[in-house]
Amino acid sequence: MTDTEPSIKVKAFFDTVTFTAQYVIYDPKTSAAAIIDPVLDFDPASGTISTKHADEILQYGKDKGLDFQWVLETHAHADHLSAAHYLVEHTSAKTGIGAGITTVQSTFAPVFDFEPEFAVDGSQFDRLFADGDEIPLGDLTIKVLATPGHTPACISYYVENTVFIGDTLFMPDYGSARADFPGGDAATLFSSIQKLLSLPEETEIYLCHDYKAPGRDEFVWKTTVGEQKRHNIHLLQYPTEADYVAFRNQRDKGLSMPRLILPSLQINLRGGSLPPAADNGIQYLKLPLNQFSKKS
Repeated sequence: MTDTEPSIKVKAFFDTVTFTAQYVIYDPKTSAAAIIDPVLDFDPASGTISTKHADEILQYGKDKGLDFQWVLETHAHADHLSAAHYLVEHTSAKTGIGAGITTVQSTFAPVFDFEPEFAVDGSQFDRLFADGDEIPLGDLTIKVLATPGHTPACISYYVENTVFIGDTLFMPDYGSARADFPGGDAATLFSSIQKLLSLPEETEIYLCHDYKAPGRDEFVWKTTVGEQKRHNIHLLQYPTEADYVAFRNQRDKGLSMPRLILPSLQINLRGGSLPPAADNGIQYLKLPLNQFSKKS
């Protein structure tokens, strides 16, 4: 941290269908830019995939004269399809995600009966990041923070006075993320939250989602470390690890699965690529039956 004005520029694109905040971050001195957590539009009723949100990002980059160098994922999302592959096709960017993606791939590839040649080594992405890795972006440096718990692959991107934290926390009036997906763990999530809260209080936190807490009229996806410390409803009510884990585990038992988890994982584990076409030339997403039902 320095006393100088931060040079990073942040532009958010919010998808009200999946409640997802997508970001373009860039260095205004060099125009080097990265895209974080982009959405591929999907209509589950018709099986139609479109690129409206991704095209808005591309147009923004064109208008600003940006050089997109990275498409960065905070984790393998269960609530929206990733537009990473589409964006890479239309830019010179490379893709990156947390190294824990290999665990997620190994878990879910058999569930979806992926093709035998599907590799569970993360090779669908250009770079797998570990805690402490640094990503150059023009004159800026993005530091990778491992923040697992929601999933094993969760990471955050910390640059200057900003951090992009995926699903680890929500707005203070909404709380924190679930930890009941395969490989998730409430104690690990609690530790990751404490790691984020150890950053300077003025650090700006950019969220992946906002579901608009009861009584709030507008979507909001930006907060600070200090605001989370002082106002996050889950952290205030359950300040110790033991209390938080007990709360999180009990709460997660009553949560339904995300509406788009089945199609999302089949795309996102491939780095945003669609599955290979069947012999008839059509690409399919599968619906594994009775694999994600809550156990009583």
